[in-house]
Amino acid sequence: MRYPSLADLLDRKRADLGRGPLSLVLAEDDVALNETLAHQQASGFRDVVLLAPDSVTIAPGLDDRIHVVTHDVFAEGALVQAVNATIARFPGTWLHYCHNAEFLVFPFMETRRVREMLTFHAEERREAMLTTVVDLYAGDLGRNPDGVALDDAWLDRKGYYALARKDAASDWQPRDRQLDFFGGLRWRFEEHIPYAKRRIDRISLFRARPGLKLLHDFTLNDDEMNTYSCRWHHNLTAAVCSFRTAKALRTNPGSRHAIPTFRWPNSVRFDWTSQQLMDLGLMEPGQWF
Repeated sequence: MRYPSLADLLDRKRADLGRGPLSLVLAEDDVALNETLAHQQASGFRDVVLLAPDSVTIAPGLDDRIHVVTHDVFAEGALVQAVNATIARFPGTWLHYCHNAEFLVFPFMETRRVREMLTFHAEERREAMLTTVVDLYAGDLGRNPDGVALDDAWLDRKGYYALARKDAASDWQPRDRQLDFFGGLRWRFEEHIPYAKRRIDRISLFRARPGLKLLHDFTLNDDEMNTYSCRWHHNLTAAVCSFRTAKALRTNPGSRHAIPTFRWPNSVRFDWTSQQLMDLGLMEPGQWF
């Protein structure tokens, strides 16, 4: 069923959707869309809300727990506004957000589901989880000119780094347990990436509560929820494996002809396992074994 607006869906399905965990997917086009939705369901999200223009449709075989909403996906802050509207309606619910052609990968996802992970995380008194955005890209741009190929996906095994996040309100002193992460395509092709878009960290898994807001840099308005771990030990982190940067670089006329290939000596094929990302240090299980 398609809903005319997010507000209409939230009004009709409030009691149902609030059980969570809930995933919001904003689709700018139909690239890898069905695969993204199927992945969210397989990961264990009880419901998935697809925000998409009328021209975008999904495969008929997908489960009825996907709720399609007509949405102006190209409006300024379209995803952030949708997330904040959902936060306001569902205090206590775990939420996740992403775009199409982005895939949440978490430790041990092959045998466990996202609800199990979030239950453990909540028992550690954590209400948010850092997710690293790992740029994926097609290995052969001749065969896949848009940079997207799920069956020939590659990623960088090196070139990632983090800098202390500074607080302008405290004379630019480092914020406690907060880092800005960089790497991937946005590091290697930074001349084509606006400065504000170069970070590869998001808080894309969190528990909603009254007054909480997602900001335009994909952090939350509660500093503690932007930290990578608690004060006493390391916590779980996850990854959002994303073709979005590759697709943008291949779509933009200013970069398309300047990039004949994304592969370099430190490219490795992505095997779609959580162990590979843990081995590369792109996420960690913390105390969850």
